[in-house]
Amino acid sequence: MKGDSISLFSWNVNGLRSVLKKGSLRKFVDEYDPDFLLMQETKISRKQVEESNVSEEFEEYEQFFAYAKKPGYAGTAVWVKKALGLKAELVADIDGDGLVDGYGDLLKEGRLTGVELPKVYIVSAYVPNAKDDLSRLAIREKWDRYLADVIVELQKKKPVVVAGDFNVAHQPMDLARPKQNVGKHGYTEEERGGFGELLRRAGLADSFRALHPNTVKYSWWSHWGNARANNVGWRIDYVLISEALRSGLQAAEIHPEVEGSDHCPVSISTTYVLKN
Repeated sequence: MKGDSISLFSWNVNGLRSVLKKGSLRKFVDEYDPDFLLMQETKISRKQVEESNVSEEFEEYEQFFAYAKKPGYAGTAVWVKKALGLKAELVADIDGDGLVDGYGDLLKEGRLTGVELPKVYIVSAYVPNAKDDLSRLAIREKWDRYLADVIVELQKKKPVVVAGDFNVAHQPMDLARPKQNVGKHGYTEEERGGFGELLRRAGLADSFRALHPNTVKYSWWSHWGNARANNVGWRIDYVLISEALRSGLQAAEIHPEVEGSDHCPVSISTTYVLKN
């Protein structure tokens, strides 16, 4: 925390053990010192967390995880800086049961980690990919409605920050080649519409677009064709905030300079009071 400003970063790490092994996470935390760190695609189990030294190496954070039932898959986390002195509690059973298709149950994949703080909820979200053949598009649409329901219920009590990998480019400026990707996963009318409906129904603001309405920056790049080097990317990682938090929003950034994953972190700085 710098003065009255709180920093929140969200990063799809594409494997927590991978960024730990490469030293990417330690380097990132040392350089950016986030007050809140949300992660997606942690791909780690409770047992692996307990057996690793992640709690000791990052002892400055209180660490909350949601685990996928399937090994080495999905998963999310929220880390809260202990120095903030906040009472933080995991939101129990935020996933529940019942969004099942041929790939499995979305609600058993650790796709949401919700943490309740005295004045706000913080949610790390990993929204399902519709797949190249769009075989998971139908259940992805159900997920979008489910997530909106979750946020609406939370907001009945206090404002919400929900950040993570939403697996959709909302507007044409959010991907390098919109014309070539119309109708493909991540840029279908259904996915874009579902994201827009989430913003509308839950009363959320896209923090980056709120402060940078015309700026083109990306948060994910394919492994193919030197996409990252050529900046042929997609903006699919977002920090969404309740409208009640918008007046305290100081900055919203995307950090392509941070390496270690095929995604880069996205962040906000806010003066919203988070004290007990």
